[in-house]
Amino acid sequence: MATATLLLPARGRFGAQRLPEALGRRLGRADRRVDEGAQRARVFDLLPRGWPVAAATRQRDAADAGQDAWLRADPAYVRPDINGARLLAHGDALSLTDADTAAFLPALKPLFGDAGFPVDAPTPSRWYLRLPAGAKLPSFTSPADALGADLLDQLPGSGEQDSPEGRRWRALLSEAQVTLHNHPRNAQRTAAGLAPVNSVWFWGAGVLPDHVRTSLSEVCSDDEAMRAFAALADIASAPLPEAWQAGGGDRLLDLRHGRDLAVLDRDWMAPALRELDTGALARLTLDFADGMRFELASRQRWRFWRRPVGTFDA
Repeated sequence: MATATLLLPARGRFGAQRLPEALGRRLGRADRRVDEGAQRARVFDLLPRGWPVAAATRQRDAADAGQDAWLRADPAYVRPDINGARLLAHGDALSLTDADTAAFLPALKPLFGDAGFPVDAPTPSRWYLRLPAGAKLPSFTSPADALGADLLDQLPGSGEQDSPEGRRWRALLSEAQVTLHNHPRNAQRTAAGLAPVNSVWFWGAGVLPDHVRTSLSEVCSDDEAMRAFAALADIASAPLPEAWQAGGGDRLLDLRHGRDLAVLDRDWMAPALRELDTGALARLTLDFADGMRFELASRQRWRFWRRPVGTFDA
């Protein structure tokens, strides 16, 4: 029988928003537990452990990841402000075309090639560096975590003791920014009302895992990394629909972008609960990024003595 998991942001993201009454009552009667570790590790079991996004998406984009190590060097828009600079857009948000990539990459190839990291772009929104065997790397921040934050705190190796690797990659980033800032293609993009590509964003380093396993049969997500790992696990994947749709198997629906509880309830949770009550769905799991999991089943309606959940900030 079909099951569904709704992947959600940390409960703190919802602040003091009141839960819809019916949803609060169902969550109060649900089984619950707290799981430690990364939310993604509850979706995919990787060996060796990690989250090598660059290798996974490279395999999906070009089918040539092999045993090489890869690093994403995605196109990015960084805007200076009074306190420094901030990452405002990257990847798909920049609406790059093949013509953009054909203009920008030749200017970057000598810089990264001379450093020993060939660069290419099988798709305009995702640029890749192929890393030599044994390359030492600093820590990198994912663009999702860096978006809108002070750039100084998100540079390669930030938060670590000053290391040769951190200095090297910060220097590479600085040189790439100078190259892109002066590129004539950006004047054309600005004239067309598009954000310039004035930086790259390094992240997602690693090699393909030896195996990727999951209990799911389908992942619905707008996150290309989730869909790339679904491909490695040999299960179906699709973009997230606009609202709940009936389906079979064990599905995961990636709602981590959700902010408004009323909208999430209207478009996703309430329809899913109706299917739970009719028997079309055997189990519904709400998996929050902070580790809290609510397991809902139709038989729980008899737990009428349990108090409803009012808000998530308690």
